[in-house]
Amino acid sequence: MRKILFILFCLSPFLFVAQSKKLWLKQADDFFAKKDYASALQYYKKVLDDSVVFTETVKPYEIQLTNLKTKDYKDTAAVAKGTATTINKHHYVVHQMAVCYFKIHDYENEIVQLKKSVSLGSYPNDRYFYAKSLMNTKRYAEAIDVYEDFMKDNPGKDSLLNRAQHEISGCYYALDSLNNNHKTIVVRKMDTLVFNKGTSSFAAVYWGSNEKLIFTSARHGGVLTNREKQAPEESDYLCDLYWTEQKDEQWTKPHNFGRPLNSGYHDGAGAMDADEIMYFTRWNDAIRNESAIHMARGKDGHFFEAIKLDQTINLPNYKSAHPFVTFDGSIMYFSSNMPGGQGGMDIWYTKLDADGLPGPVKNLGAPINTSGDEVTPYFHTITSTLFFSSDGHSGLGGLDVFKSHFNVDDETYATPLNVGRPVNSERDDAYYILDRIQKKGYFSSDREPCVGGHCYDIYEFDNEEILIDLSGTVSDLATGDPIPNALVTMKDVHGEDEPLYLQTDEKGFYSTPLPIGKEYFMKAQKLRYLAAMANQTTVGITETTHLVQNFDLDKMPEGEIVIEGVEYDLNKTNLRPKSKEVLNKVYDLMMQNENLVIELNAHTDTRGSDAANMKLSQGRAQSCVDYLIGKGIAKERLIAKGYGETKPLVSDAEIAKMSSNDDKEIGHQKNRRTAFTIIGESPIHIIVKEVDHSGDKK
Repeated sequence: MRKILFILFCLSPFLFVAQSKKLWLKQADDFFAKKDYASALQYYKKVLDDSVVFTETVKPYEIQLTNLKTKDYKDTAAVAKGTATTINKHHYVVHQMAVCYFKIHDYENEIVQLKKSVSLGSYPNDRYFYAKSLMNTKRYAEAIDVYEDFMKDNPGKDSLLNRAQHEISGCYYALDSLNNNHKTIVVRKMDTLVFNKGTSSFAAVYWGSNEKLIFTSARHGGVLTNREKQAPEESDYLCDLYWTEQKDEQWTKPHNFGRPLNSGYHDGAGAMDADEIMYFTRWNDAIRNESAIHMARGKDGHFFEAIKLDQTINLPNYKSAHPFVTFDGSIMYFSSNMPGGQGGMDIWYTKLDADGLPGPVKNLGAPINTSGDEVTPYFHTITSTLFFSSDGHSGLGGLDVFKSHFNVDDETYATPLNVGRPVNSERDDAYYILDRIQKKGYFSSDREPCVGGHCYDIYEFDNEEILIDLSGTVSDLATGDPIPNALVTMKDVHGEDEPLYLQTDEKGFYSTPLPIGKEYFMKAQKLRYLAAMANQTTVGITETTHLVQNFDLDKMPEGEIVIEGVEYDLNKTNLRPKSKEVLNKVYDLMMQNENLVIELNAHTDTRGSDAANMKLSQGRAQSCVDYLIGKGIAKERLIAKGYGETKPLVSDAEIAKMSSNDDKEIGHQKNRRTAFTIIGESPIHIIVKEVDHSGDKK
């Protein structure tokens, strides 16, 4: 009996440790299932090393955004929990720790853990995530090799293989510094007194002007500090909405919006419209798979109780976040993983009614959204450009900022472009905003992550100078020869600016600088040529751009030009409605060539008396002239001339030889025609502002 007791006594420490580790593993898995990855990580560590103490705190980075599901991280060879060997349990814990580091975006520790998991070999997909972590720590060349090894060892098609190919493209993009290094953009991390104080700060957005900003921060002094005697340090890990304004080039002490706008939950990523309605995101760490957009009405910076927007925006068990509202309060953009998207978090929009409430939502679709995550939308109205962050387009690693011009005419978005370094980095870069004239802006980044967590800081940037110029040549359409001294007129289609007049040099060349955000109607003219028209726009341009617009001018036609389709009732001069539609083309020609004088003539067939036909043709020609004068053409530019039957295209002798009555009628119809002849052109009397090729006006 003593012997048995002695053996049990000797074994009890081992039994205790084994039971503890089993309990810790269960607790870790429970936290993992609840998506509390930071807590799960601590228990997984204890399973491997019971000397580990709980020293890490969950940092209030953001709502969980990643679209890579935990199942993607699982072993396809399957190490089933509960039936695994001791070694495989070790593999499982190493793997789970890597997942936790991935979920909290602690890339350095994730790399270490993934390298261990890859070497153990039980989880083939960990090779992909190892490459992803290398990419997110700027080790692009290494990442390419690991991605290629992963693809080689996993032939076939699945989501991770497609992603691997996509990420390789991103690595090559990152290595090509010519594509993404804008050296003239100056980036500065904002100070720690106002903006980057506490454990996390992000989502700066303008409030009415460039001198007033709303932002989100978790710091000492939040709404929990003086609430129900809770410990002051609790506010250090709870996101609240703040605002500050710039006075004498200095940002004032930040103001917490306080209750009831801020709550005992995370409140952030807010945007304000002109009527002082705040739209913001509220989320709870205890419910990791949900976040919702709320709205609160305010006056003079003080807000009433917020309401959660309805299921149009906030579908249960899904995330909706990052609202941005146009200043006029008409449209709200936001991100959500609700059904109907491309996958993961997508950019959506909705039109807001007069009360600020949303209508039906619409997914922006491709090319904006991808199977990855697209978040933090910002629409720059002046340039009609959508800025957003994505890990689904080729980038430098993590979330990158992209831009896409919106064409208001056909309501389509251009292929998104990566804004490049130094705004983007190998980490997450988001919440990009830009001032009206594109000189300065702000974004949030975790390029300097906090220890053991993932924390955004707010950065300010001075944009590179945006220069736009337009040049081109004016040439003869038939010969291709340059046309010197041609006039190129540029008119602001909105009438805000005076017309710009340019003159081509001896090589037919012209050029001029242009401002941002303008739409132009262009016309090239030269005596003895018909004018040519074009349209150009600088709306949506967000970087230095050289525009080209060439013109090919057609020589002035000689002789009579038949106007096909002008019809009259029998023996009458009244124009039929269809004839007016045809004459509108002549009107367009006269408007485009304002120096032309034309003779508008009418002809009859040879049937009937000469006098009657002459009178009829003169009346018909005058009807055409009267119609054009009524539309605004100066009467001195138009001459009505009736020729009766004096100028037939088909003679009576030719008609007499025709075998059928139908053919004869066709011959008579050719003679019954309306036409015009250019009989003169006045000089183009315009004061020309010559522009030299350097862009300086003379």
